[in-house]
Amino acid sequence: MKITVVGGGSTYTPELIEGFARRAQVLPVDELVLHDIDAGRLAVIGALSRRILARHGFPGRLTTTTDLAAAVDGAAAVLVQLRVGGQAARLVDETLPNRFGLLGQETTGPGGFAKALRTVPVVLDIAAEVRRRAEPGAWIVDFTNPVGIVTRALLNAGHRAIGLCNVAIKFQRQLAARFGTDPDRVRLGHAGLNHLSWIRSVTVDGVERLPELLTGDALDDLAAQVRVPAGALRDLGAIPSYYLHYFYCTDDEVRAQQAGAHRADQVIAIEKELLTLYADPGLDRQPELLQQRGGAHYSEAAAALVTSLLTGDGAHHYVNVRNNGVLAGLPDEAVVEIPAQVDASGPHPVPVPPLPPEMLGLVQAVTAYETLTVEAALTGDRTVARRALMANPLVREWARADALLNALLEANRPHLPRYFANEAADA
Repeated sequence: MKITVVGGGSTYTPELIEGFARRAQVLPVDELVLHDIDAGRLAVIGALSRRILARHGFPGRLTTTTDLAAAVDGAAAVLVQLRVGGQAARLVDETLPNRFGLLGQETTGPGGFAKALRTVPVVLDIAAEVRRRAEPGAWIVDFTNPVGIVTRALLNAGHRAIGLCNVAIKFQRQLAARFGTDPDRVRLGHAGLNHLSWIRSVTVDGVERLPELLTGDALDDLAAQVRVPAGALRDLGAIPSYYLHYFYCTDDEVRAQQAGAHRADQVIAIEKELLTLYADPGLDRQPELLQQRGGAHYSEAAAALVTSLLTGDGAHHYVNVRNNGVLAGLPDEAVVEIPAQVDASGPHPVPVPPLPPEMLGLVQAVTAYETLTVEAALTGDRTVARRALMANPLVREWARADALLNALLEANRPHLPRYFANEAADA
């Protein structure tokens, strides 16, 4: 069994390797392949990954390569975790919208739109190579943001794909710790879109525990964690994803960003330090600093999901899949983030109660934006791109959308040849 990680030079990779190493008894992997276009980072990450696997006594082998065809050849599953343009592009995503009085964020709002334009064509090219060279029926597991949009593009193109995010599993682990129980005994009524979801029930051994989380100190703790006022959680009767902060507290966040608070600056510094730590030949485990990078519990979620897809264990996961009637009020072709039982045939969604109006309206608006964004990424059509920004609740106004689009396209010119093809032809 061969599993390939595209974007294997990511600083997340050591955590992912730990996840596969811990599952060696239930997921018999003969070969793990790390692929990346950055040979230098790949060498550092690959060496650390080998030391981690050796510590666990992992029986398979680890291969690193910059050759995509070789990486995916014969693979049973391909995980995609890349960032087109690197952290430099992320910094633009987070800062450029501020010039227009808008929120800058790497997956939400106009920054997420720019990331989608850069990312969708690249991931589809990778998926086409997977189709040509991987095992028949190989799974593509997408952890590349914006996950909902990228997964939708993959499914639209007919690929056997499933999207993954760490938000739900992070909440599950934290709530299990609060209740002093095993995470597998905690089930979340987690539903919505990727980075636009709410937890509307929390059961432990089948007993509902959400009401006690929405009172007293527990409520204050959750509100601080998701950066949304406690009163909003009470009104919603739910725990919003921390990405809802950007919708419920937009003005506060824009002011903070315009004062110079951007996550990208922190991540750039953390990644630099992580790569220095990773290069230490004595290091054979993920350092504590990696928890500050984000993506906590990704390894557990990804390794467990791949295990279910390849062994058919039917375990419970939180995944991004076609709606197909699960969330009332959304088209079947929408990609939603919901709980599902997963086996070798794929995800089998758990029934989800209808979203209340205040949640459904926002989800419908963002679904419309995602539909247009996939089209804009594939066509290079500026009119469709403006319509996508107008549909985005964090942009909306045509004049802003028009000026913002021109600035985003110019800032991302090297990554968006579709948008400058006519210009090149005229030259």
